[in-house]
Amino acid sequence: MAGAIRVGIGGWTFEPWRETFYPKGHPKTRELEHASRHVTAIEINGTYYSTQKPATWADWAKRVPDDFVFAVKASRFCTNRKVLAEAGESIAKFVNQGLSELGPKLGPILWQFMGTKQFDPDDFGAFLDLLPKAVDGVPLTHAIEPRHESFRTPAFVAIARAAGVAIVVADAQDHPQFADLTGPFVYARLQDAHEEVPTGYDAAALDRWAEVAKGWAAGEAPDGLRYIEPPAPASGPRDVFVFMINGAKVRAPAAAMALLERV
Repeated sequence: MAGAIRVGIGGWTFEPWRETFYPKGHPKTRELEHASRHVTAIEINGTYYSTQKPATWADWAKRVPDDFVFAVKASRFCTNRKVLAEAGESIAKFVNQGLSELGPKLGPILWQFMGTKQFDPDDFGAFLDLLPKAVDGVPLTHAIEPRHESFRTPAFVAIARAAGVAIVVADAQDHPQFADLTGPFVYARLQDAHEEVPTGYDAAALDRWAEVAKGWAAGEAPDGLRYIEPPAPASGPRDVFVFMINGAKVRAPAAAMALLERV
């Protein structure tokens, strides 16, 4: 038994992709249709900056295949604050903007914190308590992405595990990696692509990440990653989300498709 492995990109609107990913002359209004048929998930990043209307969410859901999944990046007004425990109103506004219109196509919500945000166990625990389990009857799952080394403590792992949220596994030059498995799924953001490599990551790196993703799906804690605590023995299968994000963004679709071929 193994969980599903989904591989995707961040968003679907990026002008350089019109030269490298979308067919020549492809209408901009149908970019989502094309992207969603070449990757199996998309992380919506625009929601970090602004809210959307329910009709927009419903339209996105109609444009993608039945088995497609969106991850959604939470509003910066929820996470970029001095006191996270005071984010309740912003969290409610974010989750009630129309996310439920995606129905079964709604995947994890990504809560990303600034690189300057340090770990405060009481405040961070209070924030996780604010994250809702559902909206309008649609279940919600959560992934958290801290980017400060102060989170490298067993207390952070314990808080995330108790809340049932996944810690994002980052592959980045500028941010630390926390590979501990704390939720019922795995959420990875691969951010170290190189533009001179047609697939962003070279073949050896893609092979390695494919094996890592398969290990996660089987419930394993793969070797070669940075853990806070010693990895636990293999548990049950987990669904896996891997996104090619930032780095050489122009290569993200090619990187995602190359990884999909391997998994």
